[in-house]
Amino acid sequence: MPPSARIDSYNLFGETAELADVLHVETIRARSELHDWELRPHRHARLHQILVLISGDGAADLDGKGHRLAPPCLINVPRGVVHGFRFGSGTGGWVITLASDLLDQNLAPGGGMRAPLDQPAVLTLPDGMQDLAEKLFREYRAKAFGRAQMLRGLALALTAGAARAIAADRNAASQSSASPLFTRFEALVERDFRLRRPLAEYAAELAVSTTHLNRIAHQATGQPASALVSARVLREARRLLIYTNLTAAQIAYELGFYDPAHFSRVFAKGTGMPPRKFRRQLAGSA
Repeated sequence: MPPSARIDSYNLFGETAELADVLHVETIRARSELHDWELRPHRHARLHQILVLISGDGAADLDGKGHRLAPPCLINVPRGVVHGFRFGSGTGGWVITLASDLLDQNLAPGGGMRAPLDQPAVLTLPDGMQDLAEKLFREYRAKAFGRAQMLRGLALALTAGAARAIAADRNAASQSSASPLFTRFEALVERDFRLRRPLAEYAAELAVSTTHLNRIAHQATGQPASALVSARVLREARRLLIYTNLTAAQIAYELGFYDPAHFSRVFAKGTGMPPRKFRRQLAGSA
């Protein structure tokens, strides 16, 4: 499918209505069958999705990286990540959609689950995950007494299981958990990366020095804070180059650069090639 002028942002699989429940659970078939088993690339600003596939086949596109789907498997789609799917007809499984507020409540500071869950992933389905997904689906449909509490508890177990599997797969189980200050910094970067704010402004809003902010960022990721801001800008630039037909100059302005040539230099330094070459290479591999 040719890229459009923008990346579609949806709250739920092609819908723009707010998520009215504490979470949403549906079968892969329920949504995919309406679209000939293909869901074009889009993203959710405030929703996190976990897909549990138990039969069939297909392919996933997560931020421009292709994945073959060989059930039983688990797919983790963090909020903001551009994703699209092509499922084989009759593919079985569930899509569990969590509102950001619920996810934030479940991920207690210091628990260490945030970092793994913020990574898009396709993994072999962990033991017990199919049972959890089935229970969630039944509870979601039953409308029984105590439903909201049951859904929250099952969702916590599901996200914890997903985080554990991703951490193990990335050999990240020993990573130190991020501090609350770093979590706040990440939220500010996500909010303001298009504004090209200097690091001193982030530090001032967090009421710390730039030196301390860099120290916290390095402890959490091994990189200085400025590198994390740049990485977020580059990630968005790659998404726009992959999924839209905006020119490099238009993308530069979209990301807060006043000079497209400066954007091109920053992109080339971060990725090893200028934006136009990056896009040509994608077209050549398609």
